[in-house]
Amino acid sequence: MTKKKNLKKDDSVSWQSHGHSVQGKVKGKITKRTEAAGRSVDASKDEPQYEVESDETGRRAVHKPDSLRRKSSSS
Repeated sequence: MTKKKNLKKDDSVSWQSHGHSVQGKVKGKITKRTEAAGRSVDASKDEPQYEVESDETGRRAVHKPDSLRRKSSSS
């Protein structure tokens, strides 16, 4: 059983893209079918997706919660 992730705007996260780890921030939670990050996103309240922005490139992407890892805020 997977625990639901409750990510919030501006949370620091990382994800895999083309075999590389990318660092960025959550820009928003998507809970309905919409266009985001240049593609159609089939999200719902029961299966939300998150729009994220890369810290390095500023490019945006949309990912399911299971593909995002929250980064700890230790300095």
